[in-house]
Amino acid sequence: MTEPSASAPPTPGPGVLSILIPVYNEREYLRTCVERVLAADLPGGLGREVVLVDDGSTDGSREVVEALAAEHPAAVRAFFQPRNQGKGAALRRAMAEMTGRFCLVQDADLEYDPRDYPAVLAPLLEGRADAVYGSRFAGPPGGGPAPRGFHALINRVLTGLSNLATGLRLTDMETATKAFRADLVRCIPLRSDRFGFEPEVTAKVARRGARVAEVSVSYRGRTAAQGKKIGWKDGAAAVWTILKYWILDDSRF
Repeated sequence: MTEPSASAPPTPGPGVLSILIPVYNEREYLRTCVERVLAADLPGGLGREVVLVDDGSTDGSREVVEALAAEHPAAVRAFFQPRNQGKGAALRRAMAEMTGRFCLVQDADLEYDPRDYPAVLAPLLEGRADAVYGSRFAGPPGGGPAPRGFHALINRVLTGLSNLATGLRLTDMETATKAFRADLVRCIPLRSDRFGFEPEVTAKVARRGARVAEVSVSYRGRTAAQGKKIGWKDGAAAVWTILKYWILDDSRF
């Protein structure tokens, strides 16, 4: 059984951005991340709700989530998965609970900078896109360098394969910074529990004929020793997910 929200949802309205943060064992970074999210400038007079979903953390992150919701009851809502299920499962829960007109995915670490939100949200607010991807490879916006080495190579391979399957021209399909019209992702069935969320949601917004824009974002990567969780098995699973949804169209069921 899932637990209720730690605070009541804000009054729904056309001017609310739902910032979706899946959390798994991020106690070291979580408070700083949420404080930066709450302090970030939002364009167009948008209000914000931060939807935290703790995915069965075992390092004390759950207690940090509870504290943040108690300290910011008007802005932060907290939900708790009964066991660890993966990023995709946590994001499905967050999307089921969100109330905003737009939603934006934010990782619970400090790799992506909330100060990029105005650039990411601009195509949505201007009506030029239905989904926006924050690319680490599209050119530096003034932040840290683009990823290099093995992870960058795998990302480019996966992005290229995804582009072949979807007809999109992305430079960074695997980016964690993705923003959507909320009504678009609410009506798309998402089934991946782990990091397959990234290629699956990309395949399905493309199947819907959604307009996908890409903007440059800052990135300061971390290592596995610093808590980075994605590995080669997730890369192999991403290939399978791309191929699966290249063949299978279940985006309307």
